[in-house]
Amino acid sequence: MSVVSKLILQADDELRYPSSGELRSIESFLKTGEQRIRIAETLAENEKKIVDKASRELWKKRPDFIAPGGNAFGQKQRAQCLRDYGWYLRLVTYGVLAGDKEPIETIGLIGAREMYNALEVPVPGMVEAIRCLKDASLGLLDDDDATAAAPYFDYIIQGMS
Repeated sequence: MSVVSKLILQADDELRYPSSGELRSIESFLKTGEQRIRIAETLAENEKKIVDKASRELWKKRPDFIAPGGNAFGQKQRAQCLRDYGWYLRLVTYGVLAGDKEPIETIGLIGAREMYNALEVPVPGMVEAIRCLKDASLGLLDDDDATAAAPYFDYIIQGMS
């Protein structure tokens, strides 16, 4: 849910108009709209490049994942890993666009850790994968955009840790 939606719902629940502080929050949110859209477009347009780079870096750091017996050994397992990386990248764009980490929490993190544990996917490996995804993504953004996007990756990393 966006900052605007949250503030409107909160004011409505309390049967009041938004406060001047809340209106300033909305104004700030709207001022960053172009940046948030630019970040989301860059990540979406470069998904394959980002996922490929992140996975190459992960396999270098953790060759045991793609070795016989590893969770990403074999074409099917590796494809599933890459699919998940794209899914997490998409979650980041949702958070960036909303200007809030709630979409990441409600769509992506609730139950993800338990799911990976049930599938015997090493969660520390997923955390490392998200770090590689973050590095590959932020490398495509200018400093200001990277600074704005980084907390969304960090939120996933923290939630998975």
